[in-house]
Amino acid sequence: MSIVLLQLPEVKYCQTARPRQCPYCAGTTFQRWGGTAKRVRDPNLDEAWVYRYRCCRCHKTFRYYPAGLDRASQTQRMRALAAIGWVLGMSYRGTSRFLSGFGIELGRMSIWRDVQASAQQLLQGRHWKPVRVLGLDGAYVRGWGKTQPVLVAVDLGTGQPITVGYVDEKDPQAVKRFLEPLVQRLGVSVIVTDDLSSYKVVAEALGVEQQICQFHVRRWVGRLVHELKETLPPEWVEVANEVRQLLRDLPPEGDKRLVALLRQLPPSQTGRSGNEATPLDQLRLLIVRLANNWTHFRVFDWQPEVPWTNNPTEQVIGKMKMRARTVRGYKTWPGMTSGLMVAGVGVV
Repeated sequence: MSIVLLQLPEVKYCQTARPRQCPYCAGTTFQRWGGTAKRVRDPNLDEAWVYRYRCCRCHKTFRYYPAGLDRASQTQRMRALAAIGWVLGMSYRGTSRFLSGFGIELGRMSIWRDVQASAQQLLQGRHWKPVRVLGLDGAYVRGWGKTQPVLVAVDLGTGQPITVGYVDEKDPQAVKRFLEPLVQRLGVSVIVTDDLSSYKVVAEALGVEQQICQFHVRRWVGRLVHELKETLPPEWVEVANEVRQLLRDLPPEGDKRLVALLRQLPPSQTGRSGNEATPLDQLRLLIVRLANNWTHFRVFDWQPEVPWTNNPTEQVIGKMKMRARTVRGYKTWPGMTSGLMVAGVGVV
């Protein structure tokens, strides 16, 4: 049986420790300047006690909130619960009705703001955290009346989304504009992607290594070889089988063996006759494509902690798409960004 563990922020009724630093002047000596009861919205608390302090250095006063509280009436635990309700598939109105069963009156717009705030916290928390291996993959999500392209970046060390961009992954210039700040800010040295040519162009331009997802490559190569075996001349079927086996084994000098197989094939006649590509021509193009990308298939051999597939990124996108189907389309890009980020993290 699956168990879901909800990690919620701790909320205290009263803060017993004194502040360590003044928020205005960085002073360290304070006088307690009274206290007051604060009504809060929380599953376990109706009110909390908040002390005010006066700085002995700048003489300004400030409130010192207990853990889990701030100026808002909702506690941090309440905001987390509201966001989790949305992630689990409830609408904003549905989450509001669900919370009302526990005696907590929270409007749908308040819950909407809680989801947006959760997304901003996720983005800020990952803004400067170093990421050496970054997974990239494109997706299409319905927004403002039609399907919109997005590019998702995932930290493959933790499996958590870093950010999403309004980017078509087939456009190398757009991908480069999206990826370059991440490489510079996070210290990315390896990207894991599918075998779209745009990713290879961007990786070379930014000076990072590219690991091509083996699950993606083996799937389409296996399908193509299966189709070619039905139409290839019998004497070349074993060559097609060996190409597929080389991709499964990934030997260090597999590209050299592919070149040797290519030299065994007869010259192409397609350009001279003007006819469509024959099965033998398709096999030839397949071998050339695999040989040119061979080093990108084996980065995980010499780079530690680099996965050989991009499955963590696809899992994050799966969560995003699953939640996107139930919101009847996003209305704005900021709303889509927040919704995708929160849904991509899921419940841990």
